[in-house]
Amino acid sequence: MERTGGPDVLAWGELPDPSPDDGEVLVRLGAAGVNFIDTYHREGLYPRELPFVVGVEGAGTVESVGPGVEGVRPGDLVAWADGASGSYAEFVRVPADRAVPVPAGVRPPVAAAALLQGMTAHFLSHDTYRLGRGTRCLVHAAAGGVGLLLVQMAKAAGAEVFATAGSPEKGELARGAGADHVILYRDEDFAAAVERIAGPRPLDVVYDGVGRATFEGGLGLLRPRGTMVTFGNASGPVDPVSPLTLMNSGSLFLTRPTLRHYVATTAELRQRAGAVLGAVAAGELDVRIGATLPLVEARHAHELLEGRGTTGKVLLLP
Repeated sequence: MERTGGPDVLAWGELPDPSPDDGEVLVRLGAAGVNFIDTYHREGLYPRELPFVVGVEGAGTVESVGPGVEGVRPGDLVAWADGASGSYAEFVRVPADRAVPVPAGVRPPVAAAALLQGMTAHFLSHDTYRLGRGTRCLVHAAAGGVGLLLVQMAKAAGAEVFATAGSPEKGELARGAGADHVILYRDEDFAAAVERIAGPRPLDVVYDGVGRATFEGGLGLLRPRGTMVTFGNASGPVDPVSPLTLMNSGSLFLTRPTLRHYVATTAELRQRAGAVLGAVAAGELDVRIGATLPLVEARHAHELLEGRGTTGKVLLLP
């Protein structure tokens, strides 16, 4: 990318093969994950210095290691979702302390599909608002990459899950992941549907990765001292909220978390990644790969993601 904008600013090109610096490993890409954060970088919503190669998530085989690297060797299978950039490429330089080992039995595409969105679902359900038996949550875009994993984790914790989806097919995917109540938001108002099922303001927490289009409706569904977790901007960033609105709505909590603050240390990253990839390896967490495209079609991958034309995870393969 040499300028910010729509998918058309993504350009396919040749760059010199990189070499790992101190504390880095060079990874031959097996698969790159496509995420909404990539579109935020592309648009300039999250500014980065230009030019740059897009992509923050991937998995592959270590090609070589830089000076000072211990515990990672050429031939190791690793994944990353934080701390590395430039994942839409054949070779990626990854800080060794941000590379996580991939368990036996988990292929690189599955690892790339699971890591960023899996760790996001994990911190949302375990830390931002810890779900448990008897809690009620709403998961927006429940057939998306984060949504399907978050529904599974919420059900494993014992929560009652309300889920929104944009089509009957996506609704079935959410139901298959364990959602108790599936609402097709194009057919009915999701807030009215939730209250029809469970009564006025029944929710402990709303997990909203959609943003502007759903934020206000979700806020009105929270019980007093409930928690609004807005973690994405698929429909645009949320407008500013007055603290008095939160008070008048029942002393609500509002948070806008991001993954990097939940994997800030190497120990926390390895622990959270291990929990996600371990669950995948054990067959306890199902990862849906909705689309795989050649790396050269990154522009089309962004169009699919932003057009809500996918379910589960979108991957780019070299």
